[in-house]
Amino acid sequence: MTLQISDDNRVRTLILDRPEALNAFNEELYHATASALRDAADDPDVAVVLLTGAGRAFSAGNDLKEMQARIADSAINTGSHFSAMIAALTDLPKPLICAVNGVGLGIGTTILGYADLVFMSTTARLKCPFTSLGVAPEAASSYLLPQLIGRQNAAWLLLSSEWVDAAEAHRMGIAWKVCEPDHLMPEARRHAEILASRSIPSLIAVKQTIVAPYRPGIGAATERENAHFQELLGGVANAAALAEFTGQGKA
Repeated sequence: MTLQISDDNRVRTLILDRPEALNAFNEELYHATASALRDAADDPDVAVVLLTGAGRAFSAGNDLKEMQARIADSAINTGSHFSAMIAALTDLPKPLICAVNGVGLGIGTTILGYADLVFMSTTARLKCPFTSLGVAPEAASSYLLPQLIGRQNAAWLLLSSEWVDAAEAHRMGIAWKVCEPDHLMPEARRHAEILASRSIPSLIAVKQTIVAPYRPGIGAATERENAHFQELLGGVANAAALAEFTGQGKA
């Protein structure tokens, strides 16, 4: 199992559960998360989805060893299950709350662009390592992050490949609330249950009216990003970065 799923008080909690890999997304986890999001969307007893990570990380992003294996097999693409998860996030009609318990790297940061509320531990950090890996942005982050946190904050996140701590993430606006580690899940759950106590059709109507204007932009950004990603994946900079990664092992 790569994903824990539980229900309580109309809140479905999804826990990314590859702690030995810092919850990095491999194809199995992308598929499991996409399926779980679709199931939550279709379940009439689920009002809110709460997403967090097991262990000391939220998610260390894409599994780079698997990425390198795909390049070696000449399957240069962003992965169908990745695309399925992004589609499920885009289509999720119910509120999504993310509780960032530890490092959020790559998709562990860009997934927050789809969240309605983000809670972040004081010890957590975020990074979009695309330029250090020699690749393009992903998950429509080139569109969603400027919408969420403004162009300059998004530019720094996407261009620098530098870490952003919880206080800076809160200042930028990517984190709604920052909590001490022991308070993170209780606070995220408390707010989730407030939302879950409301009418589900009303929650869906509110989210739909908020999200609908962004959907064309998400689709267009995804196409642009995928084209650049395919062009850069396996290129000189990307190959060197992946070789360094596999030589050193995962931190």
